[in-house]
Amino acid sequence: MNYSFIKNTMLTVAAAGMLASCGSGFNIVSPPIENIDSTPIKTTELTDVEAKNWKDLDLQTDTIPGMSVNKAYTEIIKGRMGTTTVVAVIDSGIDIEHEDLDGVIWTNPGEIAGNGIDDDKNGYIDDVHGWNFMGNIVAENLEYERIIRDKAMLPAAIVAKAQKEYDGELAQASQAKQRYEELLQQIVSADKVITAHLGKSDYTAEEVAAIKSEDEAIVKAKSDLNFFYVRGLPSTKDAKETITGLITDAADLLNGAKLKTNYREDAMPGNSPYSYVVGEVWGDNQYSGPDPEKADAFHGTHVAGIIAAERDNGLGVNGVANNVKIMVLRAVSMGDEYDKDIAAAIRYAADNGAKVINGSFGKYHSSNPEFVWDAIKYAESKDVLFVNAAGNEGIDTDFTQVYPQDQELAGSEISDNFLTVGALAPSYGSDMIANFSNYGKATVDVFGPGVQIYSTGPLNEYRNASGTSMASPAVAGVAAVIRSQFPKLSASQVKHIIMDSGLTTAARVNVGGSEETKPFQDITVSGKMANLYNALIMASKM
Repeated sequence: MNYSFIKNTMLTVAAAGMLASCGSGFNIVSPPIENIDSTPIKTTELTDVEAKNWKDLDLQTDTIPGMSVNKAYTEIIKGRMGTTTVVAVIDSGIDIEHEDLDGVIWTNPGEIAGNGIDDDKNGYIDDVHGWNFMGNIVAENLEYERIIRDKAMLPAAIVAKAQKEYDGELAQASQAKQRYEELLQQIVSADKVITAHLGKSDYTAEEVAAIKSEDEAIVKAKSDLNFFYVRGLPSTKDAKETITGLITDAADLLNGAKLKTNYREDAMPGNSPYSYVVGEVWGDNQYSGPDPEKADAFHGTHVAGIIAAERDNGLGVNGVANNVKIMVLRAVSMGDEYDKDIAAAIRYAADNGAKVINGSFGKYHSSNPEFVWDAIKYAESKDVLFVNAAGNEGIDTDFTQVYPQDQELAGSEISDNFLTVGALAPSYGSDMIANFSNYGKATVDVFGPGVQIYSTGPLNEYRNASGTSMASPAVAGVAAVIRSQFPKLSASQVKHIIMDSGLTTAARVNVGGSEETKPFQDITVSGKMANLYNALIMASKM
């Protein structure tokens, strides 16, 4: 596939053309990067390997809006490891035995595994690799559903906002269910045709793409399946399972089933999500995965690989950072996370040595946002940078509140250690913003690669996935490299280095999956795309 760029846009680089001496003992010689539109630039046809690792490519060399990771390692880092940096991944859990992650999992130096004693006196018994704040919870309600269910315990204003959302979802659920049922039938019918044509049912998307036929039924079936493949569903089986799940969700909403189950009370009786005392401990040190039959096993494992998969070991993928340890904090379910669990996970990370936290989760209602706001400020006091996914609804979050965030709508930030990341696609120009990515001139700080990102999955697997959930760890990896190579820089300094050193463009870009275009400068605070190469240059001067 050819990836082109938009002519007559201007790309500038904030950090270029310097000889700088850096604190980790090596010199950086950085030639200026010229205005990319002032000289001819080739379009690049990606190899399979490059397509899998496009986040690491360089815009000037490859015409792909990656983060210049390969260039940074080749020209600047050159094998220097820096200091080991701990990155806390607050997510659904991680397969700590994955072949590409087992060497980068954090081990608590003050804890003796399995002795049933809180050796380091941090309040958590046998927290060898982190903590599981959710017990065996996998499925969960969305926050607005919990608010409606538990409205007697919550403020009227919070309940009113949730009720409006719930009423709107009910109105749409019947129509949505009908549409999902039609899509499922489309998959089943296409699958039957392709199975008969190929003589097997376990075909791949690549095999479907390679079919050459003038038979109308086969052509239609191929097109129908491709509709799902290009939307990130890697196989017909995945497409069936995903659509079936959406049908079930719609049915559960219509029949009220979603309001009848209290997953929290079932798993941890008496542990109210609406009361939180700092220092309170709940959950356990065990993660119930990796189990490929549990959908929650994938997300955290994929995120961890983007940040820290072992580099240059001959296995599936290279993480962005080369000298990090991943702290495993399980606090995110298949529904919406609880404010209480997220607050406790942030405080655990800050108290136990993390220098970067990745948060690839979010929601649009919050029962107790103050729990998380206070935890973010606490992390700031401990010099911890929190890198946050902007969200996947394709909306302007200057006007729609999302949680977690370090501000209310476009208001003042409560801290200077919180970095919100939107998602880029691998095509420089009008389509370079992922059509699902949230954006905001006052609320989304920077953009990073987030479409078809190849990374680790449970049980030594590797897969592509898309979302701001992938863009956030890509940028968290950049932050981890900076904190490793320049450990004296503060969380606030690292945040602003990433924002100030990135690449910018005068291009107008499509947002929200519509044909509406906006200047790139108007959809993000910094107007920048994160770039490791430039960030290291800027860091070296500070």
